[in-house]
Amino acid sequence: MKALIVGSRGQLGRGLQASAPAGVSVVAHDYDTLDITDRAAVAAMVEAERPDLILNAAAYTAVDKAESDADAAHAVNATAVGLLAEAARGVGARLVHVSTDFVFDGTSGVPYAPDAAPNPLGVYGRTKLEGERLAGDDALIVRTAWVYAPAGGNFVRTMLRLMAERPEVRVVADQIGTPTYAPGLAAALWTLAERRVAGIHHYTDAGAASWYDFAVAIQEEAVTAGLLGQAVPVIPIATADFPTPARRPSYSVLDKSSTFAALGGPTPHWRANLRLMLNEIKTHG
Repeated sequence: MKALIVGSRGQLGRGLQASAPAGVSVVAHDYDTLDITDRAAVAAMVEAERPDLILNAAAYTAVDKAESDADAAHAVNATAVGLLAEAARGVGARLVHVSTDFVFDGTSGVPYAPDAAPNPLGVYGRTKLEGERLAGDDALIVRTAWVYAPAGGNFVRTMLRLMAERPEVRVVADQIGTPTYAPGLAAALWTLAERRVAGIHHYTDAGAASWYDFAVAIQEEAVTAGLLGQAVPVIPIATADFPTPARRPSYSVLDKSSTFAALGGPTPHWRANLRLMLNEIKTHG
């Protein structure tokens, strides 16, 4: 099988390449080698490679910047998905597209099921929702949240830096979701694709946390692992105390039961995967 990965240098793109199953030939592209917003370029690449599977790990993820850069966000998060879907159908390939918890407004008191009504709060969520629609019913669409990995820019790496540099850190405590370890998400996408799962599904690690809970756990595990020399106070704050251009959902825990059924079991708890990630940093930097 041949697989085309776009967004190859992001956290998920790297994870997909690292966990590609035996026997899968991978062609990987990022924005500098393939403009996925260019119909002719996408069509030519897909026609030349004729992949069996296209995995779209590319996204405009600058949530706050998207509020003032809506055209660029729409081009990557929506238009490009439609172009990839169109090209995939042209060669008989299957499309795997990654979406986000930001398609929901955060007002639910229970985890969001895949068929729950979307109601995004900002440009990022709206463009990702449009991308889902353009991917089509024949695609596998996997919504995820709070993705992090040993390398790249993410909440864990930011907390480790701030906790080493500052006498205290202040973290929002009234936004609830679930962290997701990128290598685990990547492995799940390969499995779901291999099993020819289609439609909308949800994937994160197990459990739930606030950003404050996540930060506290990062510090505790990092001190234990020897990545931080000492603990500093972690101060919980309200979303209102940390205003941003884009509104965030206050509750975006995803119901993953259909995905667990397709995978044959639940994902690890987020704290177990956090520990794995920190040990990876300790071992490899």
